Amino acid sequence: MKPLSKDARPEYGPLYFLAALGSGGLVVTFFLYLMFWVPHRGRPVPIFEDITAALASGAMLTQAMIYTAWGGIAVFAGLMVWMLFWNLREMAQFRQSDRFDAFQSSASSTQMMAIPLTLTMAINVSFILGLVFVPGLWPVIEYLFPLALIGFVLIGIWGLRLYGGFLSRALAQGGMDCAANNSFAQALPAFAFAMVSVGLAAPAAMSATPAIAGTSLILSTFFFILAAVIAAVSMILGLRAMLEHGISEEASPTLLVGIPLLTVLAITLMRQSHGLHVHFGAHGTPASMFQMLTPIVMAQIIFALFGMMVLRQQGYFGKYVTGPLKSAGSYALICPGVALSVILQFYVNKGLVGMGLVGKYSAAYWALSTPALLLQVATILLLVMLNLKHFQRSQTPHQPQTA
Repeated sequence: MKPLSKDARPEYGPLYFLAALGSGGLVVTFFLYLMFWVPHRGRPVPIFEDITAALASGAMLTQAMIYTAWGGIAVFAGLMVWMLFWNLREMAQFRQSDRFDAFQSSASSTQMMAIPLTLTMAINVSFILGLVFVPGLWPVIEYLFPLALIGFVLIGIWGLRLYGGFLSRALAQGGMDCAANNSFAQALPAFAFAMVSVGLAAPAAMSATPAIAGTSLILSTFFFILAAVIAAVSMILGLRAMLEHGISEEASPTLLVGIPLLTVLAITLMRQSHGLHVHFGAHGTPASMFQMLTPIVMAQIIFALFGMMVLRQQGYFGKYVTGPLKSAGSYALICPGVALSVILQFYVNKGLVGMGLVGKYSAAYWALSTPALLLQVATILLLVMLNLKHFQRSQTPHQPQTA
């Protein structure tokens, strides 16, 4: 891919942070190779020492899997950092432009929540990089959990200020055009707070200190509930507007936002469950994990089926992915692919294998794991296509972003 060019887009908007977010999500998909296919007894996650031990003693396929995971993590973490700094630079220029004042006073200002969403993912990715590439990290990781909690809380507070500013203006002044809210775009803040929640839940799953795990449980629950409430309200309002006025074509990818939202909330619940089990005597069972994951996966499949039907009806891919039009919102298509790949891996390994319905590494296991791997590959190809489309010098027409 050619270097990023300043004139590749006639206009910039915060939704371009989703390009960095998608790269970070793909890091997670490669980490799950190590999570589920590298033994890590006594620890909830694999670390560098576990990986190198498996590399030294494993068969050729195991070694190939580890090198693939390492390579994927390194490449997409690098791409995320690159895109994050590019966005921060462009965002600084956007704030100084005449367009920013009009943007801030509109419903589109909730797109600013893409920034804390992406920064939260960046912290999660940094933890993955430490786990898989830094030897001797685990003995000192306990000291990092308070710092991580502080970082996630600060981002959460910033997100509350951003969203609170929008909400207070909308409620105090009114005038929001509900007819123009004909998408699920207003669910982006819910996704951002859900990402904060899953980050805050990580110490509950990994910390050996009950006080840190308990703090993690409490803080992650606050943002979990906040995300759930915002998602429910925004989707109901958005659905009503869509039924009356049809969906905004450029915002059509938001129909799939329920998929990453549910994946992040599900992982939050799994992390909380593990912390409650280890520290506080709340012993979950494989059946309860299966019972929790199954309706979530089914709901995501429903979101995917209906969302893709609408996108196909509108010819969205032929216009905004392979066609002549550009929209930063098309990067919202990356998150559902990543999220479905991730949740299917958890469903197979924690749900089906945990229940004893499928044997680990059996033919059925690999058959059921294949959709997650195919989704990962398809999402990588989609990200490459979008990056080539948006960040090369071209004369491709640009469409203005919508909320």
